[in-house]
Amino acid sequence: MTNLDDILLKVTRPGRYTGGEWNSIVKDWDSTPIKIALSYPDVYEIGMSNIALPVLYELFNRQPDVLAERAFAPWMDMEASLRERDIPLFSLESRRPLRDFNIIGFSLGYELTYTNVLNMLDLAHIPVLAAERDESHPLVIAGGGCVLNPEPMADFIDLFVIGDGEEVSLEFLDVYREWKKAGGTRKSDFLRQAAAIPGIYVPGLYHVEYQADGRLKSFTPSAPEAKPRIQRRIITRLPPPATSPVVPYIEVVHDRGAIEIQRGCSRGCRFCQAGIIYRPVRERPREEVLKAAAEIIGHCGYDVISLVSLSSSDYASIDELVAALAAQHPNLALSLPSLRISRFSVRLMGALPARSRTGLTFAPEAGSERLRRVINKNIPEDDLLETAATAFERGWTGMKLYFMLGLPTETAEDVDDIVRLVEKIRTVGKQVKGKLPGLRVSAATFVPKPHTPFQWVAQEDEAQLNKKQEILRQGLRRLGAKLSWQDPKASLLEAVISRGDRRLGAVIRRAWKLGSKFDAWNEHFNYENWQSALAESGLDPAFYARRERSLDELLPWAHIDPGVSTAFLKKEFRSATEGKETPDCRFGECYSCGMQRWHPDCRLKSKAIS
Repeated sequence: MTNLDDILLKVTRPGRYTGGEWNSIVKDWDSTPIKIALSYPDVYEIGMSNIALPVLYELFNRQPDVLAERAFAPWMDMEASLRERDIPLFSLESRRPLRDFNIIGFSLGYELTYTNVLNMLDLAHIPVLAAERDESHPLVIAGGGCVLNPEPMADFIDLFVIGDGEEVSLEFLDVYREWKKAGGTRKSDFLRQAAAIPGIYVPGLYHVEYQADGRLKSFTPSAPEAKPRIQRRIITRLPPPATSPVVPYIEVVHDRGAIEIQRGCSRGCRFCQAGIIYRPVRERPREEVLKAAAEIIGHCGYDVISLVSLSSSDYASIDELVAALAAQHPNLALSLPSLRISRFSVRLMGALPARSRTGLTFAPEAGSERLRRVINKNIPEDDLLETAATAFERGWTGMKLYFMLGLPTETAEDVDDIVRLVEKIRTVGKQVKGKLPGLRVSAATFVPKPHTPFQWVAQEDEAQLNKKQEILRQGLRRLGAKLSWQDPKASLLEAVISRGDRRLGAVIRRAWKLGSKFDAWNEHFNYENWQSALAESGLDPAFYARRERSLDELLPWAHIDPGVSTAFLKKEFRSATEGKETPDCRFGECYSCGMQRWHPDCRLKSKAIS
């Protein structure tokens, strides 16, 4: 066990590294045959706020022959101390080096954390390249939303878990147990067996060829166990939520209990990858939510519970659920993230206990109704203004609004419309409250994502984005609204990696070698490193980010089947160019998105609240 006392006295937030938190699980190392390190490639405060981590932590530790421990990316000062003393990166529970585990599992939820994966492996004294690891090294696996295009990380990961991990993880463990019981020693043999499990992708079992112009030519399995297409694993019913999560000793990003009340969204926003890769909509029964809330309060002592969903106000009878929770736990504060813009959402927030009433946040995404139809977030302006009026009438004095710049077909007029919409909301607030409301605007840069109707479009170049940001900045300054925006270079890199192929592996490795890590943190993002890495690899970022693709081009993620068909995505792409809306299928006809192949009755029986 590593002695860290001298180090912890000198680093910021030493609670990131001590372990020993309430509800943490420490099993006997010597008597437990399968050892898994659940690793998150960012700091403790962010990783401990990830809703998937406690689910897998409980799932694995419920297995008598498995222990699961946690590891996070150490901050700069801690990394320097570890390297100076040659201490390998360790888990929190037992402080064992990660290299001593059988399996290291990474959760990949954001492309700009990829260099942290390499840095964590290197700190653990494990070769970063899968090809350089032998039987003495742990198996390195990855899951999460980003692995729906696993290719940029294919050089570093032995296998990917595609889709809902709750079922496939247990099947994976069964195969691993049998392999070990049979005396298996060759990792390559196990990987071939694992590749036969639906939802498991082993990149080393595929051969990739490129055309002279850099486009993908072919993607071919090189072993009989490797399937031409890997189907995303989809569970039909949400498993029980984690009700005894580890309680941090230090403040984390989401310092509260969390219950996933619903998985998936069928609203069909065309820019939204989550709306595709988490279909179909599956609701957790109200009784199960109430039971989970009581258990979390009892096991953790939380007085704030977050009801997590991609669109919380779409949960059927969400108002009744909130009322029931408030009645059962009068001192409990509730958080409802991701509310749809509607007067119902405002009334729902207003019905929460007083201490639950946080600031209102809505995401119109675009300023004009025309552009909202293009992205299939067709909220009429009158509804937006009525929602704002209801909010101000019910006592809110401010509002935060999320928009995107660079959306397909966007013009300077559309950006002017953002300013005009904010001005109208400001006017409504003054009429209702008698004084100007506090308005904050966040402007993200549009990033085309795999498995969406916009996966074929080009990202706008930086010069155009800067012009649009200036229009927005000047217009909102006149209104007294506060504006925050995203660095276009970070958005460019996100687009490059998210739509990248295997050649990006060399770029990621070189950028890390040049010092890139914590790329998602503004103070550490260094685009020059990435420019150099791309140039050394002979790759142009515009090829990945700013090139419009043909609908017939073979895409690097085409072998990953998310459940939603490519034919449906093409249909939605054409509807976007024509400015046509596709209403939510839960309120009308089925649009044959492809989910029926796996779930014939994929729509909710109960009508959600619009």
